[in-house]
Amino acid sequence: MTNLEKLNKIFCEVFSVEESALNNNFDKCNVEGWDSVRQLSLTSSVEDEFDIMLDAEDILEFTSYDNAKAVLAKYDIAL
Repeated sequence: MTNLEKLNKIFCEVFSVEESALNNNFDKCNVEGWDSVRQLSLTSSVEDEFDIMLDAEDILEFTSYDNAKAVLAKYDIAL
């Protein structure tokens, strides 16, 4: 499984959506139910899956699918 597939799986599980829903508009403003609890679940799952420890600033940046990919790039995780 590629890193992008792993990230997509996490988003799909946390938000109960199909992979086809993941696009540039998938963010906290456009996704019903995106709250602080889900964001924490998302970042926790990402940390576990990629064996990284996100700093507080990066956790706060996890507000969209695109931002998540950008944050992972900072940790040298190729998608």
